[in-house]
Amino acid sequence: MHHGRTPEAILITGGRVYLDGHVQDVPVALVDGKVAAIGDDAVDALPAAPAETIDAAGGLVMAGFQDSHIHPHHAGNTLITCDLSEQETIDDYLATIAAYAAANPDREWITGGGWGMDLFPGGIPTKDLLDRVVPDRPVYLPNRDGHGAWVNSRALDIAGVTRDSIDPISGRIERDAAGDPVGCLQEGAMELVSAHVPPLSDDDVDAGFLLAQTQLFAWGVTAWQDAMVESGDRGLDNLASYRRLDADGRLVARVVGAQWWEREKGLDQIEAFVANRDAVAGERFSAGSVKIMQDGIAENFTAAMLEPYLDGCGCSTSNAGKSFVEPGMLTEASAALTAAGLRVHFHTLGDRAVREALDAIESTPGMVRPLLAHLQVIHPDDIARFAGLDAVASIQPLWARHESQMDELTIPFLGSRRSAWQYPFASLRRAGATLALGSDWPVSTANPLEIMHTAVTRCPPGHASNPLAGEQAISLSDAIVGYTEGSAYANADEHRTGRISVGYDADITILDRDLFSAPTAEIADASVAYTIVGGRVVFEAPSTGGNA
Repeated sequence: MHHGRTPEAILITGGRVYLDGHVQDVPVALVDGKVAAIGDDAVDALPAAPAETIDAAGGLVMAGFQDSHIHPHHAGNTLITCDLSEQETIDDYLATIAAYAAANPDREWITGGGWGMDLFPGGIPTKDLLDRVVPDRPVYLPNRDGHGAWVNSRALDIAGVTRDSIDPISGRIERDAAGDPVGCLQEGAMELVSAHVPPLSDDDVDAGFLLAQTQLFAWGVTAWQDAMVESGDRGLDNLASYRRLDADGRLVARVVGAQWWEREKGLDQIEAFVANRDAVAGERFSAGSVKIMQDGIAENFTAAMLEPYLDGCGCSTSNAGKSFVEPGMLTEASAALTAAGLRVHFHTLGDRAVREALDAIESTPGMVRPLLAHLQVIHPDDIARFAGLDAVASIQPLWARHESQMDELTIPFLGSRRSAWQYPFASLRRAGATLALGSDWPVSTANPLEIMHTAVTRCPPGHASNPLAGEQAISLSDAIVGYTEGSAYANADEHRTGRISVGYDADITILDRDLFSAPTAEIADASVAYTIVGGRVVFEAPSTGGNA
């Protein structure tokens, strides 16, 4: 392994190099952290010193993957606490929690998370299950998507949550028929308990992040936009962590941070965003974006819809989800952030939230590359608006497939007409929108090969039939461009990264095969052989043969 040592130069030979939409059999020379030459003059571009040679062995050589919407600190936090993300049954969850509690007798709170809603009736777990395995200490476990938390009786007691507690405006305390809290808190109600959880130490926060960075390099991801960067007393202070790790060189990837817009605070928080941006502009990390969460998610009926959700019987309800920021305020915020030179990253899942964000962008001249993330349902009338507004579609294609969360918790409550409008990536692409692919890890995996597989097939790996709205599949080329140039464009970094081009940063991912010469149904079978960041090999697959 070559961690920490920067070769003077690297020559990549034997690869199928993805260059502006064409795959070419050419060598690539990397010198001093940049792409120095491509093709016949690659060898001449190398200095006299013996260079490291990497034989790509017929694998695809491409710009490093860039994730347009991800939460590595939260993923890392789960990796070093009680991690439920790999378990597949409720019994497994309880066994994992019990084992973690037994192994960590000194932890005053049991935290972690990563459970899936689809295992619980109606997506709602209950405190009695947790009380059986951890009766004496408080337990606080957010689910995979971070929009709900499972808590035990002890946690509710500490937080003073009872049948008399009122739901916060931005969330919901799930209750039984008698009105008593059942042990599941949605959205803003999570804070009733999370406010009492002691913060992780700086060392724990940094250690979790470094595990996540190592995992991302193994997946071939070299840069990202962190969709929730916070400072100070709320939750995880990942702004300070990025600053520490950038200063001491342990942050190796290139990262743009989107600072978290607090709904309660309004325009007066912009001053702090500007101060943070100006203070943190480091070697690898910058924070020139602000994340506004405009709505929730479809599975707990908080995604903002133009028409109400249906009930289990297919009849219309009175609930059309939540617009967390009132549309007039959203426009004001967009104008004020733009005036302050900040970019905006909107969380927009439902068709009403998408329209509210597009309306805010349309009424704010000069907005720079606003990002709309998730885009689960877009009204057909709004698809064509993206390109004209230079609004970037940050998409998480892994979710665009049939699985229990989609088929049991989403489609029945949207109805067939709106369900057909889900994740309309091909329509966006045809209408000229810039696609920027991403994962939302730890909500679901950040493995770009599995994510691209779903973008291209609209099916999970191993299932070639029953695609979800198969007409919205995109080509493999569009998926690769969206995962490289598209995300670089969203980060205003496309003049330096996102392509293999002379003078660009040497951020390169080499796969174990050429995806273009295999069937699309096999994309997810591929794996990463090498990941190079800034001319340095940061990941090498264990099975990869000898280097010269």
